[in-house]
Amino acid sequence: MNPHDLYKRFEKLLSQHKYKYKQGDRVRGIIFAVDQRGASVDIGAKSPAICPAEECSLAGVQRATQVLKAMEERDFIVVRDEWKGGDIRLSLRKAEEAICWKRVHQMQEEDITVTGKVVQVNKGGVMVEVEHLRGFVPLSQLPNTNFDNIDDLVGTDLPVKFLEIEQERERLVFSARKASNDMKAFNIGELAEGVIQSITPYGAFVDLGNGMSGLLHISQISHDRITNVGAILSEGDKLKVMVLSQDRDRGRMSLSTKKLEPSPGDMLKDPQKVYDQADEMATAFRERLAEAEAMARQEQVQY
Repeated sequence: MNPHDLYKRFEKLLSQHKYKYKQGDRVRGIIFAVDQRGASVDIGAKSPAICPAEECSLAGVQRATQVLKAMEERDFIVVRDEWKGGDIRLSLRKAEEAICWKRVHQMQEEDITVTGKVVQVNKGGVMVEVEHLRGFVPLSQLPNTNFDNIDDLVGTDLPVKFLEIEQERERLVFSARKASNDMKAFNIGELAEGVIQSITPYGAFVDLGNGMSGLLHISQISHDRITNVGAILSEGDKLKVMVLSQDRDRGRMSLSTKKLEPSPGDMLKDPQKVYDQADEMATAFRERLAEAEAMARQEQVQY
């Protein structure tokens, strides 16, 4: 049999095979072509399935090429079994969304505090984003803090706990007040351990766990002058830090490694030394603080 006849026979066999992909099915496919508009995916059907750019990521990218590459194998959800001449339409966004819902259910079961990014404010409360899913924090569930302008919360991180999850209605309700009440209270001078989650020109944000984070300001990294935070610290670095102040309602803290330096400049010259001797330095700081407070009380009594 020559190649032409073999191809014709194969084409006939494909046409006789009935694929039963339906909306909601999870399928695994190999991306064989991708451009800005979307991706063509081989899922075993007689013609390529299509994943448009708007369905390529839960993060809402503008171009498919930002998140997909040719020859990648991924899981998709069938969102339309016939689209533009019979092509199957796929969604990677829906597949990612299903994973996110699974995660939030687990978080609720474990009763953990998570960090939500405030994305919108309305008369009834604020909208936050957790695991790329949007949820609502009613005004009654915000911390007992007198915000000068609630609109100022937009763009900030808010520690929250889950109150309600209704996946069928895509509904999430959170409580920031519950998270605030359950949050650990730190004393000034207390030592904490965390991981750097982001670097900014003015410092580093440190994830301390349980929905709490703190700012290690550039002026509190070392006694030596620092002009580039990224040259000293990196995302993912593990640090021991001293707590300078805490706002439990907003889950924020001011942190310092400067006060943990055995010698000025050690964070630049020998950061491991700072980490290793952090407990000793923090204890010495608290002792000095206690002595200063005792002297201040004594002076008040005298006067």
